[in-house]
Amino acid sequence: MKKGRLYTLLGFVVLVVGAAIYTVDFLYAKEQTTLATYETKSPQMGDIVLKTVASGSIQPRQEIMIKPQVSGIVRVVHVEAGDIVKAGDIIAEVTIVPNMSALSSAENRLSRAKISRADALTTYERNAELFEKGVVSGMEIQKFELALNQANEEVLGAEDNLRIVREGVTSRGGSASNTLIRSTIDGMVLDVPVKKGNSVIEANNFNDGTTVASVADMKDLIFVGKIDESEVEKLHEGMGIVLTIGAIDGSAYPATLEHISPKGVEESGAIQFEIKAAVVLEEGQFLRAGYSANADVELDRRDSVLTVSEILVQFDKHQAFVDVEIAPNTYERHDIVLGLSDGLIVEVLDGVELNDKIKVWNKPSFE
Repeated sequence: MKKGRLYTLLGFVVLVVGAAIYTVDFLYAKEQTTLATYETKSPQMGDIVLKTVASGSIQPRQEIMIKPQVSGIVRVVHVEAGDIVKAGDIIAEVTIVPNMSALSSAENRLSRAKISRADALTTYERNAELFEKGVVSGMEIQKFELALNQANEEVLGAEDNLRIVREGVTSRGGSASNTLIRSTIDGMVLDVPVKKGNSVIEANNFNDGTTVASVADMKDLIFVGKIDESEVEKLHEGMGIVLTIGAIDGSAYPATLEHISPKGVEESGAIQFEIKAAVVLEEGQFLRAGYSANADVELDRRDSVLTVSEILVQFDKHQAFVDVEIAPNTYERHDIVLGLSDGLIVEVLDGVELNDKIKVWNKPSFE
């Protein structure tokens, strides 16, 4: 009975071992008949351009803030954003709100000047009668006449001063008035932040004053952007860049780099340097101030050089190499010397030739 069980157990073991051996042989045979093959690509002649992108905006080179020369209330505004103005054109008019202390002082000055003039006039008329009778000499009457003239001028000066305090204009000033706010340059009105009835403050040593309008020459625009510290040393003044405007499809505007800031500013943990470039506009082209823009800055380039895709290149420590097909499904390592890369393709200085077939490691297939 025991022997029967032993024979049964031994038979089962033999059966399991046999099945395992058969399975291993089958898989080995299948593996021998399944060969991995790889796609290959050949080097190409082409151009490599290393670029970086600087983000920024389009701005007028010089935007002038027009401010009043006197404080008061805006009586009328003559322009709106988008208008073209010349230097000297009236932007707005202001009604003076007199300072009570200055007004009182001006009125007192005028009263004193009139009193002095009346006294000088009386003195002159009295002595003029004596001069006609030969009692007073010509030299003496001349002194009285001079005093009267000076008194008249003092009255006119006091009247002008009072009018300036009240109205911001003199009786002898003609069209000149500091209540008339004029443009100081030729250009386009970009913004008019005040309206009729707004209070405005004159610019002085203690206050920047109220901006009545901003005017700029929209034919003289610049790109202002930022570039990372790792790339700033590759730039130089005078190099060309290409601007693309996010709001304008298919836009491409040439520009010339004019300024690279000597000092960087930390932004989000990285040091950024400000750059400025003059925008080149053709006749009839117009860009609005404040457009966001990207500048494609060409840092380096190689023309008509041997190139391969970055995905073909492997590295053994610091040595770059590729696997070149020398026979069907047979590859040989070739160490290569790399040049300029744009992140997608790289220049190959030595190690492969134009007709070589290079293994693409990430695309195997099986037969």
